[in-house]
Amino acid sequence: MLKFVKNHMDSISGIEVFPIISLLIFFGFFVILFWWVFTAKKDYINKVSNIPLELDNQNETEL
Repeated sequence: MLKFVKNHMDSISGIEVFPIISLLIFFGFFVILFWWVFTAKKDYINKVSNIPLELDNQNETEL
């Protein structure tokens, strides 16, 4: 089965570009994500991390 896929992909011209593009997109996404995490303000992180707890408290008071 793998032989069939490999031989079929060898017949497609220009296919060697797609793994490189995928790697660059993957690497770029995680570089941007790490940059955002390290530059995010602590107040924003604390506010966002408490949202699920605030929603639980609101649901309990409504019951």
